[in-house]
Amino acid sequence: MGIFSDLEQLGLKKFENVELYEDKKKEAEEKATTKAIVSLTEEDALFDKTFVCPVCDNEFKSKTVKTGKVKSCGHDTDLRPKYELMDPLKYDALVCDRCGYGSLSRFYGHLSSNQIKQIKANITQGFKGIDNNKVKFSYDDAILRHKLALACCIVKGSKYSERAYTCLKLAWLLRGKQEELQVGDPQIKELKADETECLSNAYEGFLQAFTKENFPMCGMDEMTLSYLISDVAFRLGKYEESLKLLARVITNKDTNRRIKDEAYELKERIKVKLENK
Repeated sequence: MGIFSDLEQLGLKKFENVELYEDKKKEAEEKATTKAIVSLTEEDALFDKTFVCPVCDNEFKSKTVKTGKVKSCGHDTDLRPKYELMDPLKYDALVCDRCGYGSLSRFYGHLSSNQIKQIKANITQGFKGIDNNKVKFSYDDAILRHKLALACCIVKGSKYSERAYTCLKLAWLLRGKQEELQVGDPQIKELKADETECLSNAYEGFLQAFTKENFPMCGMDEMTLSYLISDVAFRLGKYEESLKLLARVITNKDTNRRIKDEAYELKERIKVKLENK
């Protein structure tokens, strides 16, 4: 019998199933929702999307993350996004299974006749195929696909920003794979070295792009990219270079508030590093 059961004799039946504290009911509903989300698998969040290769006109399918299926849980200081269920970054490189042309989805599209010629001569000629039909991609699958996309950047003579952004995405995937491994796994040291190399290439590429390309660049405005480069510089131990970039971010009146806050936090971390040298 409920706490309000006696009220029935007063004609107040509607109170017999009333919750005394609404938050308790709401909490139960939230727990049920969370349980449903947890029960989702990576495969549940994916679907096959059709693309047409700009090199060979082949129609192929590639795994794509469904909108709203994965929930953000923050980001690393270099703006690498993190999610609860899976890592959507694994599915960002599109690769034609016939000719081998690969690119990040942001840059996938029209190519000039000369670029097509170069891809066919330097990629397609030796390409042995790739499996686009896997149920899901492992980090190893994703890293390989992003490396192919980076090779295609070089072959087609892409802008420095595209090369740098592809290197950055590759670094993030290498970091993601490290996070999957047990502490002390011998692979971590090698993966960390590869991540550092990719970050170094991203740093150099973005600096070159600053002097040769216009904004927005890779979906970022000038101050966001300046902050990103400063964080990468920090990770590479280039503290003075990082501070110079941060000064521009912090003093610019047009800098996004969130980015400015990130910049202040990074500046403090650099100070600590310099004080402990």
